[in-house]
Amino acid sequence: MPNEAGESHAHRVLVVDDERGVQESLRMLLKQECDVATAAGIDAALDAIDVQTPDLILLDLLMPGRNGLELLKELEERGMRIPVIVLTATKAVATAVEAMKRGAADYVTKPFEPEALRLKVRALLAHGALEEEVVRLRAEVSGRQQVGGMIGRSPVMQDIFRAVERVAPSRASVLISGESGTGKELAARAIHQLSPRSEGPYVAVNCGAIPHNLIESELFGHERGAFTDAVAQRIGRFERAAGGTLLLDEIGELDPNVQVKLLRVLQERRIERVGSSVPIDIDVRIIAATNRNLTEDVETGRFRADLFYRINVVPIRMPALRERREDIRLIAERYLTRTAEESGRRGTFAPATLNAMETYAWPGNVRELENAIEHGLALCENELIELGDLPEDIARSSLTDSLRDDWRAGRVGFEDTVARFERDLLREALERSEWNQTRAAADLGITRRVLKLKMDKFAVAEGEDAKERTPRAR
Repeated sequence: MPNEAGESHAHRVLVVDDERGVQESLRMLLKQECDVATAAGIDAALDAIDVQTPDLILLDLLMPGRNGLELLKELEERGMRIPVIVLTATKAVATAVEAMKRGAADYVTKPFEPEALRLKVRALLAHGALEEEVVRLRAEVSGRQQVGGMIGRSPVMQDIFRAVERVAPSRASVLISGESGTGKELAARAIHQLSPRSEGPYVAVNCGAIPHNLIESELFGHERGAFTDAVAQRIGRFERAAGGTLLLDEIGELDPNVQVKLLRVLQERRIERVGSSVPIDIDVRIIAATNRNLTEDVETGRFRADLFYRINVVPIRMPALRERREDIRLIAERYLTRTAEESGRRGTFAPATLNAMETYAWPGNVRELENAIEHGLALCENELIELGDLPEDIARSSLTDSLRDDWRAGRVGFEDTVARFERDLLREALERSEWNQTRAAADLGITRRVLKLKMDKFAVAEGEDAKERTPRAR
């Protein structure tokens, strides 16, 4: 949140007080060193906390309606450890003591001395920052490699782990983006498991896998007779997720008409089943996921801007596997162990296989890596997964990398490098066509005569030693 000068500070302070004058005086007092948000009551404060968790709360205890003690209770129930300084009148010190028992960090009496309050705020913010740094350093020292089902020791995954742990206690909506296969649902499950709602249901719905004419019924439910096939009442995903978390996977695929209804539900926190006008209050934490660029979709009008801002309160971007190559070996070995236990087959990776996996681009990300391991385990002999046991794309990519490396290192000349590459392309096309030269030539985009000339030139013939057909590893 930027201040008046357009700068953004590291710390965010929430002032909860029903008096406008107190809000303004505290904002002026702290604006040079903190981002200051204000709320005139407990409900408004909870809404602000849902949007962004503050680093510190200045809380007036005595306000019309719900008092400050109720906010402290709500924070405790959510498992949120936000330092709170309570503001109280001199005659209500006993209430302040009660607040301290309920978790408040400190209190000041009104009228407060500005510099003394500023020092208390600085001290608590510094202490909170120190605690957070200690947690981060402990995680690094202990070599934390997993949160929920997510695995990784790379810096980018450590950042993801911290983001998940920080956002989990709040009710803020989270938008998880990333390519297919990067583990977006694993992140969503981890947020749920680490949240105060972990005992409640976790419900996921793939918005792109449900026909447009059924998605509204799937999300909100329907009454009997609402449409032709509605032979019985149906409870939708929102109701099934009551008290827990609802993952709206591939939310970018939602029809514009459903986007409008979803926005209204998120704003009002209530639904109406299809065929009914009776509103039903819902208590659900929303997590959305997408492999699309929703910012571009908003600009082109494909996705509603107001819905985007409602779900994009806390964005988390899952990195592609090629962006964290240092995690590939860890993920591969963990998954191999698990797959071997489930299938009853044991296996280990040959060094060349691991090298190939670490250099491959993995367009399908972690999901493709897992499939490749299952493929290799199914085909390997003597429990050793060789490079040739992996899917063809990975083995071929490793060969290309090996040829390039040999050329760069001066071990092979340019002409020999090109010849080796051309020879392997010929062999690949012939093996794919089961050595039908006409089909192989068509696949390569050359004539059968040219193919035969090149086969003779590079001594490519069916029946060579099988080992020669296996691409050479790095």
